Amino acid sequence: LNLFIMKNLFKAALCLLLSVSAPGIEAQTVSIIPKPAQIIVKEGTLTLTPDMQIAYDAACKEQAEYLLQTVRRSTGFRWKEAGKKSRAGIVLEIDTLRVPSAEGYTLDISNKRIAICGHDKSGVFYGIQTLLQLLPPEIYSASLQSDAKWSVPCISVVDAPDHPWRGMMLDVARYFYDKDFVKKYIDMMAMYKMNKLQLHLIDDSGWRLEIKKYPRLTEVGAWAGKNEKRLGGFYTQEEIKEMIAYAAVRGVEIIPEIEFPAHMLSAVAAYPWLCCTGKQHEVPNQHFISRDLLCVGKESSYQFLADVLEETVALFPSKYINIGGDEAVYDRWQECPKCQAVVRREGLEKTSDLQGYLTNVVANMMKEKGKTIVGWEEIIQRGAVSQPVVAAIWHNVADTIQAARLGHKAILSPATHVYLDFPEGRTPGEVKAATWMPPISLEKCYSMPTGEYAATGTVLGVQGCFWSDQFIHGTMLQEIAPLNENRSENYAEYLTFPRLLAVAELGWTRTDRRNWLDFRNRISTHFARLDHKGCTYRVPEPRIVAEEEIDGKVRFTLAPSVQGATIRYTTDGTYPHAHSAVYAAPVTVDSKSDFRAITEVTPRHASLPLYFAPDYSAYARYGAFLAEWKSQQLASGTLRIESTGAMVGNGTFDITFVRTRGSGRLNLGKLVQFKRDEQLAEVPMQAVLDANTPAVTYRLTQTAFEAGVPFYFEVEAAPEGDIAGYVFVKKVEE
Repeated sequence: LNLFIMKNLFKAALCLLLSVSAPGIEAQTVSIIPKPAQIIVKEGTLTLTPDMQIAYDAACKEQAEYLLQTVRRSTGFRWKEAGKKSRAGIVLEIDTLRVPSAEGYTLDISNKRIAICGHDKSGVFYGIQTLLQLLPPEIYSASLQSDAKWSVPCISVVDAPDHPWRGMMLDVARYFYDKDFVKKYIDMMAMYKMNKLQLHLIDDSGWRLEIKKYPRLTEVGAWAGKNEKRLGGFYTQEEIKEMIAYAAVRGVEIIPEIEFPAHMLSAVAAYPWLCCTGKQHEVPNQHFISRDLLCVGKESSYQFLADVLEETVALFPSKYINIGGDEAVYDRWQECPKCQAVVRREGLEKTSDLQGYLTNVVANMMKEKGKTIVGWEEIIQRGAVSQPVVAAIWHNVADTIQAARLGHKAILSPATHVYLDFPEGRTPGEVKAATWMPPISLEKCYSMPTGEYAATGTVLGVQGCFWSDQFIHGTMLQEIAPLNENRSENYAEYLTFPRLLAVAELGWTRTDRRNWLDFRNRISTHFARLDHKGCTYRVPEPRIVAEEEIDGKVRFTLAPSVQGATIRYTTDGTYPHAHSAVYAAPVTVDSKSDFRAITEVTPRHASLPLYFAPDYSAYARYGAFLAEWKSQQLASGTLRIESTGAMVGNGTFDITFVRTRGSGRLNLGKLVQFKRDEQLAEVPMQAVLDANTPAVTYRLTQTAFEAGVPFYFEVEAAPEGDIAGYVFVKKVEE
């Protein structure tokens, strides 16, 4: 009862302090991410010195050592432990009464002392992170920084997370990231107070977890390709233990994902008897979603799951285990006599209900071990699930209603806002990334509605996802071993950052404390911190403060999006570079398309240029722009157009060729659609596009859509004379 009263008093104190704090002073003085619940900036500063002493509770010894090691690397200071707290310039302690909220902390800095008090070890760690963010960015450097002044403002912070689940999912199955990169990823999450890392360990293209009872899972399932093109890897159980211990110090809980019944071709390749057909497969070296599922009609399948999960839960102390459960296609179960026998035996209405049956079996199995299963939202949509589970909502945030109705919990993880394998924009030159949904800008990511957490509610928190299927496999990004390259890891960081910071604030900070413009200002100071952490990130373009039409011309006023960075620009439409003009005042150009500007952090690390997309509004009736074509491109008589991401879902689509200029004509023939190299559909056509017929439309029915897979179509197109135009695509309402 006393603890309950203290928690409520703590919340009341937060509300009172929020009402009297000075946001203007706060915003000008500190730029902490995620934004704390309450900050009071006081007069004065404290400067760290080599002779400071530290005192800490025995329970947070590991967190104290983390602080000492971090500070020592960049400052060279070797602080000693104080004999008494009263003599210490830095004090770390745990007190559940003073800080009643889990993972909460207080930070108080006077001109003589730094005091951090946490509810638990995680709270102490988060207090340390806030302290580090108050110090100069050089504090994160791995080498001695002799010119930095190690001062912090005198300040009081009272803080606790709004949601208990603040996570990221890292796909190590489609592309194998070694343990050192995973540890770095954990470091970056912890820097921004994220506390759940879901490791996507299993997928069609790789099995990454050593299971001693089934050695072929890693002998066969962890590798794709042959000889010099062989790719893959796995974590030994000792490496897993090392990563778990590393994460625990930083308040991060690692949750393993053992995917089934779909996305497990790597296991089937190792043990063909796991699938319904028993057919031998190879681990694929290109992304696709296999239709082979774990056979639910064989007792050996359940024994396999029991054995694998037994070893998995023995390794991972998390109370959660993720079973995946997404994107299963039930053709194999429909055709399998043994699976259909289970449908009849259990009185199921349809084949897809077998997934709910399997989920129940595993949920009961895990309940006996004190574990709660987590899965993608399909686990609560494919048959009745009797045990309470946690569903990661990745399709539609509104699906949390279904989780609430069925008595389950949910995590917000919608592809529309927090799938970080999508690019931030459509600027030409953007790196190759997922395209089956629109780009997700930093602002869009930050704008995801979360609501406020309630212990009796449904939503536990938020989780960003980083998938490796779109851009890692194949020849585009693979490292060259003799050069000791790590381009794939840099690529992963480029897409993750800075959006991870937005996801972190979504989970930590209450909605009424979040504001996009405020976040944008604060994040501008964090890129230097990422630099000193050795973290690759996408540099944001300069901000357009004003765009004015003056006497038929356009004047641009810009502001930096990265504190301390240079803006360079051109006025002839060319791409700016390290020797282009430095922006110092508003620039006037004849046309918007003449102006280009970049953010330059260093000559080798700059943003893409500001991009002004062409205006296609005159063609809105034809749908979304897909491609541009010119007669010079069509000498072969065939036009190939990438359509990945433009035709999402199954249905009927109109593909329209539009003439925009030229006196010639374009003879159009049949259109053939492909998924990878598989022909899907063919639309016969004989038409002429010219001044008299400025638009020609093909109608195509798509029946085999698959997210994350490349689509394109080829059109017979023979030009006569000079002609050019666009291609648009529009889904037909049915």
